[in-house]
Amino acid sequence: MECRGVGQDARRIFYISPLIFAYMREKFRLLGGSPSYRRRIVFILIAVMIGIGSLIFTNKVVLQLAEKERNEIKLWSHAVAMIGDAKLHSAIRQQPQIEGLMREIISNNTSIPSIVTDKNYRVLNYSNISDEIVSSSTKLREELEYMASMHDPIEITIFNGNKYYIFYSESWLLMMLKYYPYIQLGIIGVFVMLAYITFRSSKRDEQNRVWIGMAKETAHQLGTPTSSLLGWLEYLRGQQVEAFVLDEMEKDIKRLLKVVDRFSKIGAVTHLSPHNIHELVSNTVAYFKNRIPRNVSLHYDDSATIPIQAMVNDALFEWVIENLLKNALDALQGKGEIDVEVKDNGKWICIDVKDTGKGISKANQTRIFNPGYTTKTRGWGLGLSLSKRIITEYHKGRIFVAESEIDKGTTMRVMLHKL
Repeated sequence: MECRGVGQDARRIFYISPLIFAYMREKFRLLGGSPSYRRRIVFILIAVMIGIGSLIFTNKVVLQLAEKERNEIKLWSHAVAMIGDAKLHSAIRQQPQIEGLMREIISNNTSIPSIVTDKNYRVLNYSNISDEIVSSSTKLREELEYMASMHDPIEITIFNGNKYYIFYSESWLLMMLKYYPYIQLGIIGVFVMLAYITFRSSKRDEQNRVWIGMAKETAHQLGTPTSSLLGWLEYLRGQQVEAFVLDEMEKDIKRLLKVVDRFSKIGAVTHLSPHNIHELVSNTVAYFKNRIPRNVSLHYDDSATIPIQAMVNDALFEWVIENLLKNALDALQGKGEIDVEVKDNGKWICIDVKDTGKGISKANQTRIFNPGYTTKTRGWGLGLSLSKRIITEYHKGRIFVAESEIDKGTTMRVMLHKL
């Protein structure tokens, strides 16, 4: 009767865990296509469409305004030529209305920079150009070259056979409208980028809240049966059961309690305290030594007498070492060696986990820390992602692939600030 109770508690742990993780997977699948997320994507698409429509409209306005300015400068140049022609001017003076119209056309050019020269490029008239430019031969030459690069000079031949050349450039308004689409495109690009970053961050925060909630729920669900198993273990000690078996069972149950403690710490304030890294690594390696395949050798020099201390959360740090050892075991595929080493590098403490497994390609050496990335047929791809978060965010350290070669092995390195 009592033994059945032990089995029920154990089965409860293993039945509940897959259900919780299945719920988490379904929640993430739904988050990817949630109505709020779709609305955000639609909002971005509408903004892009409005921007493209505005660009097309602005370009049309620019082309129309450029044509209008060209026609205006032609009319202005003809008016200048008629006023400048002595014979024609004397005839125009006899008709005040025509003369007034010509002068009004000339005076109405208040925005288009223009210069009238003879065939020797001597300035005969100019408009919307500073006197400083006209009075300096160097600046005048540069200005004429600039205008000629923008528009071909307009050539005008008057009645006496003399030729005038009209140099002109775009007005300030046209230049602003001309470059406005590019400025607008840049602003839209920045807006879309910021919106994407914001929405992505929002989605990640939403996913993180789900993970934290489910982690705490997992801790709550596993806590009761795991504590109950400790009670059953004490009962079994009074029965005729080998002490070695009971000791190993106790280690496993305590390991389950550590797992519960780790899950409960996710999302909470992480408290760090001084710990001997040699001792923490040694405890984790010792637990694994009795639980690895026969053809796998796990080496760690635990004879170090000088402690190397760092500020860590022991439960979370041991979780990281566990994940690295599990990944090394998976890479060995039942046969090979794992070497664990703790080194004092001055300001840093380096923990290396080296295996002789299948190795990691260079393309995947950074991807392995992405949530959900895994090369295993079974697994969630969360171990290294959580390990990186624990080391970098909680302990302000580093975790990375120190060395890896296909079919020869991998060395994973954790670096912590030494006390």
